[in-house]
Amino acid sequence: MRVWALPLALVALVSCVTQSVPRRQPQTRVQTMPSRPVVVDPAVLAKRLRSMQPGWPASRKFDCARLRCVALTFDDGPGEHTVRLLDLLRQRGVRATFFVIGQMVAADKGGLTTRRIVDDGHEIGNHSWSHPPLAELPDEAVKKELKHTENIVQRLTGVRMRVMRPPYGSTDDDVAAETRREGLAQILWNVDTLDWQDRVATTVAKRAGAAQPGSIVLLHDIHRSTVDAVPAMLDTLGKKGYTFVTVSELYGRTPAPGRTYTAR
Repeated sequence: MRVWALPLALVALVSCVTQSVPRRQPQTRVQTMPSRPVVVDPAVLAKRLRSMQPGWPASRKFDCARLRCVALTFDDGPGEHTVRLLDLLRQRGVRATFFVIGQMVAADKGGLTTRRIVDDGHEIGNHSWSHPPLAELPDEAVKKELKHTENIVQRLTGVRMRVMRPPYGSTDDDVAAETRREGLAQILWNVDTLDWQDRVATTVAKRAGAAQPGSIVLLHDIHRSTVDAVPAMLDTLGKKGYTFVTVSELYGRTPAPGRTYTAR
């Protein structure tokens, strides 16, 4: 090679290497707030995963055609007395159905009570967002009442609710059609304890004690007197040989969307 050609070759080689290697862009340092490590309780995680499976809540397979079954249902929560109620039910090994109001779920700090309803194996149902008489609302408003509550409960618990209770029992063909579209069965009742009217624990317990096999009992966990009535209520019905079940367990399956149920 001629001597004068060597520098030219070296220049060409350096040019090729420079073009083939991407230049590093200057890095901008971003200051971030230190984050605390997230500690996940394996037991809680397992419960959450189970709750997300199809067919939740898992039925305990009671044969309510043969057994004396009764479904206790609690409306309008979660409220300040709901945790004490959950403690009482857990101590007795009793499961119930909770029809929650979306606004109350939103006010539940961190969703702790709402999640505990699910984690303790109770059934959770839609009781609208703000508790209006649904039959008096336009179709779009009914949809919003149900959808908003559905969304917040699913976000907090991972559960897609399958049952609902129209506030005041206010329903009609249009409400039934909307609940069918939302995949929700309408659950009414055949035993009304009137606990919202008579705030006396002994009176509430006595009225609940009149339940018959297959009854759905209407209660409200937002009243202290109702929660006070629960031990006597369970004692009275237990002595009569009743088995306490969720609404879905009462029927042995998830109730059909749009259909109205008052008792088995």
